[in-house]
Amino acid sequence: MKKVNWLGNGIALLLFIAVPLAIGFTGSFLTADQVDGWYASADQAPWTPPNAVFGPVWTLLYVMIGATGWLLWRSTVTRQRRQAFILYGIQLVLNAVWSPLFFGAYPTYGVAGLWVALVVIYLLLLTVMTSIKVFASVSKIAAGLFVPYGLWVAYASTLNLYMALHN
Repeated sequence: MKKVNWLGNGIALLLFIAVPLAIGFTGSFLTADQVDGWYASADQAPWTPPNAVFGPVWTLLYVMIGATGWLLWRSTVTRQRRQAFILYGIQLVLNAVWSPLFFGAYPTYGVAGLWVALVVIYLLLLTVMTSIKVFASVSKIAAGLFVPYGLWVAYASTLNLYMALHN
């Protein structure tokens, strides 16, 4: 019978959750002025939720992203796990880049910044969808935890597209 190191696993889980949360909180910190600035007066999609929705949704998603990483780390499927971690890292980078780009590039580059952000969010969506498929070969639970993330990124990409077209 395999001995489980509960303390080590718990610490690892907290670290895996802390990384995406830190990415999210950093993005929020860097873009808060823009959310209340140009974004507040921009032409937004009619299906845009109130700003108060974004924080709780992203926080929950970041916790799920962290739990996904932890499940991948704990997996014993080595060949697929390496590919899964590469995708996991790529989506973290794209996620970290999108928010500062979307909110920060518009004041300097105008609508071109929104189009560049759209390319990044589409790459993020493609990476998340590919991740779900790859993660399923490593951990069905990890793949399942990424489904809401994929749906939210797809939804957010429609908001980005609308703003690029209408501003």
